Amino acid sequence: MDKFIYKICPAALWRAAEAAGQFDGAPVDFADGFIHFSTAAQVIETAEKHFAGQDGLLLVAVDPAKLGAALKYEPSRGGALFPHLYAPLPLAAVDWARPLPLGSDGKHVFPPLEP
Repeated sequence: MDKFIYKICPAALWRAAEAAGQFDGAPVDFADGFIHFSTAAQVIETAEKHFAGQDGLLLVAVDPAKLGAALKYEPSRGGALFPHLYAPLPLAAVDWARPLPLGSDGKHVFPPLEP
């Protein structure tokens, strides 16, 4: 199992979650009925596909071992298994949240990822 799974999130939405004590999801999560995450091997492609050119984002590292049975790995893009959380994300499962700025090439600049 990966040490972390990752959520890309607008900073304002994440700050609201911190104030509320849990993250209930972004609009896409509500639409799909679960909170979308990516593994370290998937998150850069996720950023390119779903967040291209967006600034003001955070990368949130979550410990999957703290999520219990509500976390399921399910087929998604290209049949790859992606982590989906069928519950609110408790902030106690979050290890860190760091800025995900755009570089001069227009692509997101990622902090070191731990698979």
